[in-house]
Amino acid sequence: MNWMIAAPEVFTFLAALWFLVLSLAAPPNPRREHLTALLLSLAGVGICLASVTADGYLFIKAYRADLFSQVFKAMLSLGLFLIICICGEMRDIEDRNRHDFYVLLFLCTLAMMLLVSGDHLVAIYLSLELSSYCLYILVGLRRNQDVALEAGIKYFLVGILSSAIMLFGIAMLYAAAQATFLSEVVRVLPEMIHRPVVLIGLLLTLGGIFFKLAVFPFHFWAPDTYQGAMSQVAAYIATASKVAAIGVILRVVAAAGQGSDYLVHVLVGLAIVSMTVGNLAAIAQKDVKRLLAFSTMAHSGYVLMGVLCMSRVGYASVIFYALSILVMKFAAFLVVVAVAPDGSNPRIGDLAGLHRRSPVLALVLMVSLFSLAGIPPTIGFTSKFLVFVAAMEKGLFALVVIAMINVLISLYYYLLVIKAAYQTEPAHEPPSVVLSPSLKALSVALVGVMVVAGFFPNPLIELATAAARVLAP
Repeated sequence: MNWMIAAPEVFTFLAALWFLVLSLAAPPNPRREHLTALLLSLAGVGICLASVTADGYLFIKAYRADLFSQVFKAMLSLGLFLIICICGEMRDIEDRNRHDFYVLLFLCTLAMMLLVSGDHLVAIYLSLELSSYCLYILVGLRRNQDVALEAGIKYFLVGILSSAIMLFGIAMLYAAAQATFLSEVVRVLPEMIHRPVVLIGLLLTLGGIFFKLAVFPFHFWAPDTYQGAMSQVAAYIATASKVAAIGVILRVVAAAGQGSDYLVHVLVGLAIVSMTVGNLAAIAQKDVKRLLAFSTMAHSGYVLMGVLCMSRVGYASVIFYALSILVMKFAAFLVVVAVAPDGSNPRIGDLAGLHRRSPVLALVLMVSLFSLAGIPPTIGFTSKFLVFVAAMEKGLFALVVIAMINVLISLYYYLLVIKAAYQTEPAHEPPSVVLSPSLKALSVALVGVMVVAGFFPNPLIELATAAARVLAP
């Protein structure tokens, strides 16, 4: 077997193992551990980029490496590196738990890498469970035990329910198709997709992935989990976890959903409800992290618009959307972490006067929220435009109109946050926000990426199209 095609997974596993050994052999040293994690995650990005052209199978073809999976692994490794960049001053976690934090972070990333390379339904299920259980524990590591444990338990209960639903769906698919490898499913299921047992089994299987993506009605965990978890953990769930979920839902739908009008109708309904409920619920939020949670739910609806097209254009638009979510959401959470360095949950009112306290952070917040709303010339506008074009080519004009109305709704609550940062005067003089030179450089780089990728998206679109060609030749 050519183990080099699994170089990203092997390296990430060794990094997790290193922190596990460190937890047994050395006393906690936050600065050393953060620097080590930063260097390891940066090396992981390099390895993923170097192996982006890898192609082949491992483990009796249950593991598949191709351009599609390698692109998503590069995004996952980039997401891990970005999250670790904002973990230098974690005050909301006990020092004795820092080793465990990094072990779980690398192990969860490993599970997500295996998830996007899974070519077997059981391998996908096990990878999804491994990543989920890592996140359950990460949520509970917050120093404020009452809030963290409540959030973690809610996350766990919804997670095991969706896990049971997914496993039941996999059993139904196997009973109908007598196949568990996606390469076999793609040849068998399209011909029997109109059978109720197959369609229900496929929807139940997707249910476990909808949980990761916070699609209605599997979204109930998101606001409480974002609010109860450390901001760094919430950022990881909002970025890397969503990228992995997008990758696996694309592979499963591409393998099993071709030619099913019933599946398209169900996905259309879920997309409409997810984006509408997410945007309407976000309007009433005062906690910034809860607002971003409902925003994530709304973006899941936009993602489903590209998925249900079941075409190369639709898949390419979703891959590009995954990258945009990674950048936009991380930029927003960087502001959350910087504004509340003590680990507390900032409210919209706490952003008052941010443009004077930290012009750089105010700029990052404004550009990230405008990008999330889809305002040109940002990467968020380009990603939404690509998804809408794919839906138009499919003839889903009504869905595009509903999505555009939702974009206008989302612009309202994003503007409320920007107004607080630029126009609202604080009731009392808030503490100044101090950014390290590295975080300032990262902030400027994020603004540059969001704007430049909006002006010149062609290289990224071409890469997304090449990756989508693996799913839709």
